Amino acid sequence: MVMNHDNPGILKDRNAAAAVVPHPGRGGRARDVPKGRQVDPAALAEMESLLAGRAMRRDLLIEHLHAIQDAHGQISAAHLTALAELMRLSVAEVFEVASFYAHFDVAQAAPPPKLVVRVCGSLTCSMFGGEALLAALQAGIGDAAWVVRAPCLGMCDHAPAVEVGHHFVRRASASAVLDTIAAGDTAPHVPPYVDHAAYLAGGGYRLLENLRRGAVSPDDVLAVLDDAQLRGLGGAGFPLGRKWRSVRAEPGPRLMAVNADEGEPGTFKDRYYLNTDPHRFLEGMLIGAQVVEATDIYIYVRDEYPAARAILAAELPKLPPDGPRLHLRRGAGAYVCGEETAMLESIEGKRGVPRHKPPFPFQVGLFGRPTLINNVETLYWVRDLVERGAGWWKSFGRAGRHGLRSFSVSGRVVAPGVKLAPAGITVRELIDEYCGGMLPGHAFAAYLPGGASGGILPAALGDLPLDFGTLEPYGCFIGAAAVIVLSDHDDVRAAALNLIRFFADESCGKCTPCRMGTQKARLLLERPVWDGALLAELAQTMRDASICGLGQAAANPFVSVLRHFGAQP
Repeated sequence: MVMNHDNPGILKDRNAAAAVVPHPGRGGRARDVPKGRQVDPAALAEMESLLAGRAMRRDLLIEHLHAIQDAHGQISAAHLTALAELMRLSVAEVFEVASFYAHFDVAQAAPPPKLVVRVCGSLTCSMFGGEALLAALQAGIGDAAWVVRAPCLGMCDHAPAVEVGHHFVRRASASAVLDTIAAGDTAPHVPPYVDHAAYLAGGGYRLLENLRRGAVSPDDVLAVLDDAQLRGLGGAGFPLGRKWRSVRAEPGPRLMAVNADEGEPGTFKDRYYLNTDPHRFLEGMLIGAQVVEATDIYIYVRDEYPAARAILAAELPKLPPDGPRLHLRRGAGAYVCGEETAMLESIEGKRGVPRHKPPFPFQVGLFGRPTLINNVETLYWVRDLVERGAGWWKSFGRAGRHGLRSFSVSGRVVAPGVKLAPAGITVRELIDEYCGGMLPGHAFAAYLPGGASGGILPAALGDLPLDFGTLEPYGCFIGAAAVIVLSDHDDVRAAALNLIRFFADESCGKCTPCRMGTQKARLLLERPVWDGALLAELAQTMRDASICGLGQAAANPFVSVLRHFGAQP
């Protein structure tokens, strides 16, 4: 094979005749074409033009797949094979990655319409008529667009939500979606936000500058984080100072990865902070990188947040130039990539399947290097904490707790949205003081304190403090503080079924307890009478044997319904 040594992965003469290869088992008869899928010259030329100037590194595979999907509305077999040729990968490697992610439409028999309409099927959107809206749009749009059910769009405070291209229709109706399609309004709408100039005018990046020139030391920063007892706010709640120290103690070079892939139904606080005050998060990110001496930062943003990606793409080049190298990466519709090791696999251009632990990411993380991983909201608070001191943070709180929590509140309340409230507040206080009460005609009946995986509690337990460690005795947890409020108009069994369908769809399939357990649970919950003993046994198996938090927590909704509401209506 004659190679182009400027780019050894590309044939110099792709139209040259293939070598004649004797075919075993056919009496040595020569094969007149090479074995395997052949590269179509026209498709290869299209890929070379589309990806001109881009590096062909393995970790950029998902970014290149996005480019093809955006340009063509699907990834055909010919384009997939051409991409494999350009990247010097096997077709199987490229196919297994492309087919893993929900937002890549691989090798369809006929090209679908380039416009994709995603109707959210998460719990909150279903409560507000999402399923009926999906059916109406599938029947009414015809060939104008491809209408699909989306697991969650991160727009729970605007339910039901529909994404037309990359534009969101909030509190959508069929007529509003049709009007949006007719108007060709498919681009993301970027909201007003605090840009780089405005952030600098408010004292932004002063702390980072002081840290870089030595006026503030890494130990000073870590001491404040320890004193404030700030914990990770992405769900796990690991102490932030301890995590930074652990990474800092590992041999370099070290890396940093930011998890902005909040796909938990009910959670949208990271979207809020990215879309309103991105530089406060970015400064916290750069401070973290400075403390652990990370050479590169990878920001992994879920594909359902196009406005956030546009904002970051515009603002990242404005950051101080003497820091770590910055890489903006785009998810592709896989909830499991919110799990930290699955996110690392995705950043590396692979299927987003969780890794076995140990080793832990702070030891062996991205590209095998020690890696600091934090979510957006955790980093958002770093500047305020260090500048104002731990005492400021501890001045907030109720019921013996301290600090602030960003609650993503959705469901049957008058004013859903991100509510910044004291840690330890109860859901009843949150509804009355921050959300304008329940919707007219609705009585508070139940709530999810921690999103899809955090369990379901009855209104009778609505006076529990919402914080780490307060809900576990009741079989629930706060997680990322996504609160979904149900009323007497809602069925908790239907809610549990909606959630297990979500987990069954989103399981990566790597481990049998999760892959089969979520499917079996779905079938059992679809029965008119629940078998409580069998469901409890299944739930315990999933908890004990699943690799990651998806399978370990997927049973929480139906287990909590069995515990607090009884198996039958």
